Amino acid sequence: MLSRRRGGRHNVETAELNITAFMNLMVILVPFLLITAVFSRLAILELNLPGSSTEAVDPQEQTFQLEVIVRSDKIEVGDRNQGLLGIYPNLEDGEYDYDALSGKLLELKVRYPAKTDASILLESEIEYDTLVQVMDRVRVGEEAVGLSIVRSDLFPDISIGDAPVPSGGA
Repeated sequence: MLSRRRGGRHNVETAELNITAFMNLMVILVPFLLITAVFSRLAILELNLPGSSTEAVDPQEQTFQLEVIVRSDKIEVGDRNQGLLGIYPNLEDGEYDYDALSGKLLELKVRYPAKTDASILLESEIEYDTLVQVMDRVRVGEEAVGLSIVRSDLFPDISIGDAPVPSGGA
């Protein structure tokens, strides 16, 4: 009488991994990703930190230093040495008055044509979209000439910093 083995393996086959579907996916996906990567572009704006205001400067050597201060309820345009040049409160719908800001910056560029730098100072709760909109207005001005719009550089060298605390607790 033959005895059977207990616990022995009978007809054990090695399982093969079928990766055909995965390879087909990669054949399609890799070229697609390479083609779309060519069309993506990263825009970088070069920014500078504002200079120190504690340096002693001879009053006769003081030059125009443009500052645009963005507060929650208004935009202030001024000269670091001379003070405020204009205050532009928010419109009735709560939006900033970007058109008035653009007009003032165009006027300042006419008065100071060689000036290329400006500082944008923000309060802590200002949204990023507001910063981008103000930077666009400070960097480039648009004027209507006839039936076309002419774009010109205003103050492309932008520095960003924190807005000073308003005086008088307001």
